[in-house]
Amino acid sequence: MTVLSTVLTSRLSPRGTAWRSRVGATGLACAVLAGAFPVLALGPAAAAAPLPGGRDSGVALFAGGDFLVRGGAAGAEGPAVVLGDFDMNRSDTGRAYVLGAPGTGPDLLTTGGDVTVAGGQRLLAGSGAVRHAGAVTGEVDARNVVRDAAAVAPYARLRDEFSAVSRCYARPGGTPRATTGTAARGSDGRIVLTGDGSSRLQVFDVDFDLAGADDGPADLSFARIPDDATILVNVRGAHRTLHTGRSDSAAAGLHAHRDRLLWNFPDATDVTLTGGGQFQGSILIGEQNSMARVSVTGVNGRFLTAGSLTHTGTESADGGPEFHSRPFLGELPDCSGAAYRVGRVSVLKKDAATGFALPGAEFELWRESGAAAGLQTSGAAPDTKVGGTCTTDGSGLCSSAVGLGTYYWRETAAPAGYAPSGTPVSGPLVLTAGNAPDGVRVTTTSRLVTQSP
Repeated sequence: MTVLSTVLTSRLSPRGTAWRSRVGATGLACAVLAGAFPVLALGPAAAAAPLPGGRDSGVALFAGGDFLVRGGAAGAEGPAVVLGDFDMNRSDTGRAYVLGAPGTGPDLLTTGGDVTVAGGQRLLAGSGAVRHAGAVTGEVDARNVVRDAAAVAPYARLRDEFSAVSRCYARPGGTPRATTGTAARGSDGRIVLTGDGSSRLQVFDVDFDLAGADDGPADLSFARIPDDATILVNVRGAHRTLHTGRSDSAAAGLHAHRDRLLWNFPDATDVTLTGGGQFQGSILIGEQNSMARVSVTGVNGRFLTAGSLTHTGTESADGGPEFHSRPFLGELPDCSGAAYRVGRVSVLKKDAATGFALPGAEFELWRESGAAAGLQTSGAAPDTKVGGTCTTDGSGLCSSAVGLGTYYWRETAAPAGYAPSGTPVSGPLVLTAGNAPDGVRVTTTSRLVTQSP
């Protein structure tokens, strides 16, 4: 079992309840969840009992950043875990955003930050609870609204785990995962993912938007997929759009695969999921500085992002866009070994004269992937850029959770009023199994620009 399978098939339990775990040594996330914090029942045998409509009471949504509710978004059926803030400001103030379905709970929203609901709007959690580490502003209707400084403690390190496992699913050891099928766009605009007809794990590599002509709805289908196979679709690229059509579920038969289908975005900092149809399958987004914008009518699967999420879309007479709580029952690659451990590589920016930390410096992170020594950002075999631009925070830090390997920080802009560093490239920073728990860091300095009188 993998880290992701553990969370995808898990069920929230009342705090303090002892659950029996079937998990062995499957990585940090499993150890955290099954050990000191007995919040999740782990393993396919412990999957939550289905609710009406084929749904279940598992963790349906995880955001490592913030969760923003905008437009006409209607709700999320399953429990949501948000490490940052929950911020609700819909365009239609007359209707609420609803969390949960019959039988779900007890904690329908857990946040590591604030819960903010705009004036004239309501967040409805019904018989469930809202557990938050920050402040609550606005109208929240729930059985319990609980202030808990450690609300997200059981989940905090999942963000780093999801970043690492997303990359592992796409590029184990830095090498693209072998595919078992092809993804092709025909001259008629149809997109067909064709498997090998036999493998229990069907792997596809997609490096284009799953959209039709002029970015319209995609005519998407699968072919030659065994009935009990798990489907892993690695969607590569920094900016990706998936546009569903109204007939996707029925005409293409995607609903038949949804409980064993994972769409993995290892590189994307911007993911758009839109359209008038029901999107089938679970989603994993690994980049922590990413934003996912979801306006599709319905998402039928788990939604796990290491970054932030905006739930938006157009409201209709039947309601608005929703996240539906569907389980994931597939078996994914094992990414729990030492080779897939995750650690943090960071850069600290300081004033060369005073030693004070400097916010506002901009850096890129690169992973050494070519044969040439040192950082190669161009040429025939450049190294691999990891994520987007990082701006140092109030502590002067840029930090990223990555897998084992050799990395470089490249300064692209100095803080306001400061000269660029004399050495824009810092590194190599070598992250190993031994130093991954502590991470590796480099310090660079800039001098204040002398102002003319």
